[in-house]
Amino acid sequence: MKKNPAFFGLLACLCVIGLITACSSDENYGNSINIVKVSAKELLSPYGEQDSAAIKAATGANDFAFRLSAELAKNSGNGNFVCSPYSAWLPLAALVNATDAQNKAALLTALGSSGITEADINRASSRMLYSLTEGNYNPLKIANAIFVGKNVTLKKTFAQTFMDYYRGSSINVDFSSRDAVDALNRWASDNTNGLIKNVIQKFDPLTVAAIANAIYFSDRWSREFNSGQTKEDVFHAPGRDTTASFMLRSGDGQFYYEDSRVQAMPLRFEHSGGLYIILPKTGNATQLLSSMTNNYFNEILSGSVQATGKLLLPRFSIESTIDDLAESLVALGVPLFDKEAAPLSGGLIEEPLRVWLSKAIQKAAIRVDEKGTTAAAVTVIEVGATSAGPPEPSKPFEMICNKPFVFILYDYTNDGGCQILFTGIVNQP
Repeated sequence: MKKNPAFFGLLACLCVIGLITACSSDENYGNSINIVKVSAKELLSPYGEQDSAAIKAATGANDFAFRLSAELAKNSGNGNFVCSPYSAWLPLAALVNATDAQNKAALLTALGSSGITEADINRASSRMLYSLTEGNYNPLKIANAIFVGKNVTLKKTFAQTFMDYYRGSSINVDFSSRDAVDALNRWASDNTNGLIKNVIQKFDPLTVAAIANAIYFSDRWSREFNSGQTKEDVFHAPGRDTTASFMLRSGDGQFYYEDSRVQAMPLRFEHSGGLYIILPKTGNATQLLSSMTNNYFNEILSGSVQATGKLLLPRFSIESTIDDLAESLVALGVPLFDKEAAPLSGGLIEEPLRVWLSKAIQKAAIRVDEKGTTAAAVTVIEVGATSAGPPEPSKPFEMICNKPFVFILYDYTNDGGCQILFTGIVNQP
């Protein structure tokens, strides 16, 4: 997809988690040594018969999104914050296939998918990818890849599953060389339309693989803001007031939600999905995001009704680098970072090595303006080895976002409804 230069709107994210790999349709990123050759099946269509396990996995992915957002928000302080929980969820879902029996159930529980099998989560992931990416024009692009060290070979069963259900290609690199860093950073840039660059500075000497996910989204608002009505005004940032450019949307038929805690509005995109703006009535935005759950978000979704009123929303631009993503994933119960247990041993590579996740990072950026939003995300994980809805508003509403607020970018899937892709906090536009 070509980037529209009229868009200031942009959300980009890269998450990197250490791992192991082999198979390739992307051989230009590195040498094709020890690459397992596999071809992909068609993604599974979610239309037709319902799949209860796929519905549970999709719902669990949203639950994971809010739990991860809450963990990350704790460390955001008074600064701005953006992340893509889905960009972390998807590669971890793929790793269920390489996790030993002792830790598989714990990983599924951490992903919000307790009680289903690895076959179920593979099927669910394929159905989600079909819903999110198929179509003549789709504003969302998702890519997965595994970068594998030159001295190891990815198990063919994992390579085949990764390709079939996750569209995951494999790329052979030399982790002892700068070329591996360049290959991953080039892949990230290529799959986020140049929005995410220089994600990795160097790899740990023990890295034998890295799994990456990239998400790129670009779409206009279904109802654009009139740039002629954008005006400068005061934004009450934590600790000090600042100036921001406030966009205005007013009139009838706007979807709006209000209860004792928040005001909320979905800004719909032209082709698919939307960006929910959620303004706390009391407390701060970090507390609000930390307390959000999938159930409460669904209350906001189902309780949003058409109303008359106005929204004042500042244009905003945010960049986040989350170097300690692994700590938050461990706090959520992801068991793959345990060096002593080495839970990926035997399931990921052919060689008899002890394998675990050693690092996870995420890099994200967002800019929102009168025209629309563009979004991108990449997740990379390194692997080490040794031997109740409210009543309809009765009067016009005013939603003035002149203090910190939360945003949630979502798209639709057949199994999960509004699938959460990005979350964040605007403390200072």
